[in-house]
This record gives sequence, C-alpha cells and structure tokens, in this order.
Amino acid sequence: MPVRTAIPRPPKVPEIRKGDTVVVLVGKDAGKRGTVERVVRNPQGFKKSSKKHGSAWERISPIATASVVVEGLNIAKRHTKPRQSAGATDRMPKIQQGGILDLAQPLPIGKVMLVCSHCSKPTRIAHKVLDNGRRVRVCRHCGEQLEVRS
Repeated sequence: MPVRTAIPRPPKVPEIRKGDTVVVLVGKDAGKRGTVERVVRNPQGFKKSSKKHGSAWERISPIATASVVVEGLNIAKRHTKPRQSAGATDRMPKIQQGGILDLAQPLPIGKVMLVCSHCSKPTRIAHKVLDNGRRVRVCRHCGEQLEVRS
C-alpha cells in the first residue's frame, strides 16, 4: 500500500485580530465602528447543545465560539462596593473605591465585520499567498492587504 504524503498547507490566519477596525452588524450598537481590544476564544472547544429531548456536549471549533471586545461598544455598567484589602505587611488597609464602572462586553465574532483601512468599507476577507509563502488577508473590494498597525 502506498504511503500518503501530507500536502504542506499554510497556517490558518485569524479573520479578525487585535487592533482591527470593525463595524457592528446587529444589536443596540449596530452601525458603530470601533477597534478590537482583544479576541476571546473558547479554549475547550465544547458547547452544550439544546435538543428536543435533553442536552449533550458537542465538539465544535474554538473559532466558532470566538468573540471580540470592541473599544467603546457593547458597554455594561458594573456596580462595585468599596472594599478593604489588607496585605501581610500593610499597617493601614487599602480601600478600593466603589462606584459604577463602564465595561466593554464581548461581541460574537459573527456579529462584527472588518473595515478595510484603504477603502474604509466593511468587507469580507480573502486570503492571498505571497511569493515568500506568507498568507495575508486581503480586502475583497479594493484588493489591498489588511495590516494591523501595532
């Protein structure tokens, strides 16, 4: 029996990365733009399915349940009490100030769309392999590379 050789494939590139500009598609913040602070993934790769008769754990792709935190969008108010935190060597306990905090909550990755930095249109992402073998993200409208400015 002949031995199969694996075809070398380029590594998968995440669709949306930290620092990208995205537009929100649904919800109370629909149409607003912001930059991605961080990408949150499901490290387990399991989710509870809800079926007609009972539920079970299903294996799914970790990217399918990924979400992004967008700066200034999907804000939730967090009410905190003032608390004392005493260290082992502190004579006076530190008092953490209470109040109302504004926290950006994660949005599912399917509810946001990447905005091209060149043509400033919301776009789906194409992938292109360069001459040196690197795989890059490309805008479907203008064909320019989508780079994250760090």
